[in-house]
Amino acid sequence: MKGLSSTLRMIDWTGWLGAGIVLVMICAAVFAPLIAPYDPVALSIEDRLLAPDMAHWLGTDQAGRDVLSRIIFGARASLAVGVGAVAIGALIGVSAGLFAAYKGGLGDQLVMRIVDGVASIPLLVWAIAIVGILGVGPVPVGPLLLPNEIKIVLLVGVLFSPVFARVTYAVASRVVGADYVRARYLQGATHWDIVTGDILPNCLSPIIVQGTLLVAIGIVVEASVSFVGLGVQPPQASWGSMLSDARSAIYSGEWWLPVFPGLAISITVIGFNLLGDAVRELFDPRSEARTLVA
Repeated sequence: MKGLSSTLRMIDWTGWLGAGIVLVMICAAVFAPLIAPYDPVALSIEDRLLAPDMAHWLGTDQAGRDVLSRIIFGARASLAVGVGAVAIGALIGVSAGLFAAYKGGLGDQLVMRIVDGVASIPLLVWAIAIVGILGVGPVPVGPLLLPNEIKIVLLVGVLFSPVFARVTYAVASRVVGADYVRARYLQGATHWDIVTGDILPNCLSPIIVQGTLLVAIGIVVEASVSFVGLGVQPPQASWGSMLSDARSAIYSGEWWLPVFPGLAISITVIGFNLLGDAVRELFDPRSEARTLVA
């Protein structure tokens, strides 16, 4: 309990703010059907373009759909892409980084040069180009048809993998040469036991920090792809597509249409960034907060 108490004291108010924002967004996504006051895809021509009032707290859009309900359901798409892409990117990137660091030699150079090649092109350019080539329809993979949302999660996950590979490689390459790792090898431990039991645990801290920060980037990528019409498809709610639909409203006076989806994106990204900074402070032994507690 004392260790937990000391850990919690190291988190400043910005970290708690970020954690609170992230928790609210996760609850909104999970419990969207219970929280949303209206059906997010229900059309109502007589209620179109209503300003915020007591019936529709954030107003309605061009088709009479409740903006608040669509923002709540849009959190599902954004968080699914952000969290899902980080999970896939970590699986691929951490595996590649561990392999390159442990094997060394030609395998090391080959894997890391591939990683550098993928990382040399901006992530958003990759995403828009590949989704544009594949189209927005389902993609057949054997007997399965991958919907566009799953395709975006897989794509962004693959594009995140170079970041995880570099972080893992940087830490693992130092651990591989440690005396205790060599001792484990001399004791007859298998390669799998050494990698998963001795090397990987030392890499988890920077991986967790990087993953927390990349969720925010994934949300921005999803919104950007949906903004240009290549992401989540209508009538499903998405913050990016809501911003795209609201472009004309900037000049016609319906200010609530672009403002509230934009705030949802900004607040969520800020929340994950603040949480990521707090996690980094917790795991960094050189941080000022950890030094003061020690």
